[in-house]
This record gives sequence, structure tokens and C-alpha cells, in this order.
Amino acid sequence: MQLHSECTEGPASTGSSAVPRPLSQRRWWLRVITLAVLAALLITAVVRAFVVDVYWVGSNSMEPTLQGGDRVLVNKLSDTDELHRGQLVVFDGRGSLDPLHSTDPWYAQALNSVGRWLGVTGSSTAYVKRVMAVPGDSIECCDAQGKITVNGQALVEDYLYPGDNPSEIPFSVDVPADRVWLMGDHRNESVDSRSLLGAPGGGLIRTERIIGTAERVLWPLGRARDL
Repeated sequence: MQLHSECTEGPASTGSSAVPRPLSQRRWWLRVITLAVLAALLITAVVRAFVVDVYWVGSNSMEPTLQGGDRVLVNKLSDTDELHRGQLVVFDGRGSLDPLHSTDPWYAQALNSVGRWLGVTGSSTAYVKRVMAVPGDSIECCDAQGKITVNGQALVEDYLYPGDNPSEIPFSVDVPADRVWLMGDHRNESVDSRSLLGAPGGGLIRTERIIGTAERVLWPLGRARDL
């Protein structure tokens, strides 16, 4: 008797799961768009972490130069060893104006970080102030005319908020290496180096805490300009 073997389909037969199905055009485009978005987010994150970032001004302490709600472009590549008087800087206030470690719950800190990254909220620990004195300077308030002096020379501060005096708080400070003295332009509203006179460090801010230099107002468009 002749034996007949049962015929079975090979792996390449129609309907076999081993045969890869070609992607539809729609699915292919979805993959391309997803990868492009992820790449753009990665590049943006790297640029904002190490090159430039945008900070939201959340107070009036720098009026009239900056107003609450301004979006400011910050250069993170600036050399903190080459800071000069009059420059606007953004610095991390943790350890000086703020506690070194936040007491907020982790989820609140995460939400704040996401909000700041998206530009809808400001950082609660980042401040923008004006460099008033750099390492080696002696800064004092005030002379007989009520002006702040640096190395014995009275400052002409045409950026001050109208009606504000240079300072209502007297001080005399010698700035050591790796420190700067920072103040806001709206002196009556600004929490700055003067607020830390009785604290360790005497109001001086470490240059290592400086995030970058404020270069330009980006928003609102009516106020956009170089700083």
C-alpha cells in the first residue's frame, strides 16, 4: 500500500505569522513623527540644560529694567570668572535666599519643575539681579549724597526704579574671590544681598551659584530687546 504524507504549509506560506507584514504608510509616518518629536525634545533639553534657557520673571524686584511676567533668555555658557558690574545674572538662591533643600513634597517639586520647563511658571529658587560688585571690590552705602560707592567712586544708577533711593540699608562690604554682591533695580521691593547681611557669608553670593547671564527679553514682544 502506498503511503501518502500529510501536506503541511511551510513557514513562507500564505498567512504564516513568520512572514513580516509591511507597515502601512500611515503607521510608517506615525513612527517617523514620534521619533522626530522625541529627538526634538532631547535636543531642546540638552540645549536648555547647558547652553541657553528661558526664565520667567516672577516679581517686580528688577523694575523698570524687567517686569513681572517677562521671559528672559539666559546664556549658561557665560564665564562666571569674567562677570562685570552692571551685568544682569540669574542665580540659584538655594543656600542663600532660600533653604538649601526644599521641604515641599516630591510631587509638588516635580510639578514645579515641569511648569518651569514649559514656561508657564517661574522657578521659586532662581533670581535675577544686577551685579554691583565683583571680587576685589569694596562696596559701601552710602556717601554724603546718598549714593552707593564702589572702590570709593559713586555710582550713577539711572536704572533705578523712579522714587527709590540707592539703598535704605547701610552696608560696607569687601568682596572676596568667588563672590559677588547683587542687588535689584527696584530697591524698595528687592530681596538681595542686603537681606543677608547678618547671615553667614554676609550677603555675598557664590559665583558657582550663578546659572547664567540675562541676555534678552523675549516676551512680551512689545518689550523684546537686548539687555
